[in-house]
Amino acid sequence: MTITRFAPSPTGWLHIGNLRAALFNYAIARQNGGQFVLRIDDTDAERSKEEYVEGVKEDLTWLGIKWDRIERQSQRMDRYELAKERLIEMGRLYECFETPTELDLKRKKQLNMGKPPVYDRAALSLTDAEKDALRAERGSHWRFKLDHERIEWTDGIIGDISIDASSVSDPVLFKNGGQILYTLASVVDDIEMGITDVVRGSDHVTNTATQIQIMQALGGTPPRFAHHSLLTGPQGEALSKRLGTLALRDLRKSGIAPEAILSLMARLGSSDPVELRANIDEVIAGFDISKFGSAPTKFDAADLGPLTARHLATLSHEDVAETISAAGVPAELAEPFWKVVRDNINTLDDVAGWWVLFRDGATPLVDDEDREFISQAFYLLDNPPYTSETWGNWTNLVKTETGRKGRGLFMPLRKAVTGLERGPEMADVMPLLQVKPTLD
Repeated sequence: MTITRFAPSPTGWLHIGNLRAALFNYAIARQNGGQFVLRIDDTDAERSKEEYVEGVKEDLTWLGIKWDRIERQSQRMDRYELAKERLIEMGRLYECFETPTELDLKRKKQLNMGKPPVYDRAALSLTDAEKDALRAERGSHWRFKLDHERIEWTDGIIGDISIDASSVSDPVLFKNGGQILYTLASVVDDIEMGITDVVRGSDHVTNTATQIQIMQALGGTPPRFAHHSLLTGPQGEALSKRLGTLALRDLRKSGIAPEAILSLMARLGSSDPVELRANIDEVIAGFDISKFGSAPTKFDAADLGPLTARHLATLSHEDVAETISAAGVPAELAEPFWKVVRDNINTLDDVAGWWVLFRDGATPLVDDEDREFISQAFYLLDNPPYTSETWGNWTNLVKTETGRKGRGLFMPLRKAVTGLERGPEMADVMPLLQVKPTLD
């Protein structure tokens, strides 16, 4: 069975970058009739917060991404300790004592000498007495001893990858103080949860190489890996500094439709064009990971607005009945109201403003040279209620009385009635007006 996972850290709100991994893994699981695991990486007790865990659940639920089971890494600490003991017994995990400052100096020296900044394994030459003294003085951390050989796999997006393990530092698996790091926790979980496929960002490629060796050391079979491209801003700039403004919860609050986000993210960076999908099932049906490339992918949040507007235009008034009712639209006007405004809104938040316009009247937009004309035209308009015939009858009367015609007739009237230069057909607008337009 295909089993995938999404493993967010609850140290902040999910953002658009996180979503790619969640969506890709979810799509692969559903396409293959498999399982999708939501695995909360909350081993960092100091930074992890329960409100962020709930935020992850809310965001995924809003998008329609449903997990088959949820796991908490904080509840699996005993499994990681067992793995630690096994690796120590095998001679693959060793204790180190350098401080961050000392490690930084070593890296700088190596770089100055033109060498790769790889940990020199100095801790392996320490005597037991030296280890005891250093441990008492400064504590310690633990590194996995890599076999210095080539680590190779066929990536689902990048293709064949080969990394020389001697060019990579032995990864730290346990920090000073005992905190386990993602590198080992993820390996243990992937083995024990039977994860078959992992899709994540291309910044994890080197990490994947070391995890493959750790997994093999623990007797596990590495899953199929695929590393998607990283997102940049619309001009190719780093997106990392802007991710705080691209939290899914903030996009939701701004009125962006989940269908817009899913449709964009399921195609962005692939060879297929972005196509608006009505729901997540349609998104998954059209998803093909083999179509994605490894080059950095430009993301522009402004693209979500038009997609949201296009999505809203496809909805029936029943789909948005709660929103229309909450705006105060009478039930008997709900359907004609929605037909008029759905092609003229960017988000559902715009619905309320349209009803205020129809209920209370607009602030007329009148050019100075049209003021006398509009005054006469309003005088010729009866009081509501209006019908679909009102606009045609009224404009014909105004044309006869004033001699105006064409754009010089219709545009000033539209602007005066709605306060807008463009919008829905005026014949459809008039029956919704609850008050007679005035210049006051």
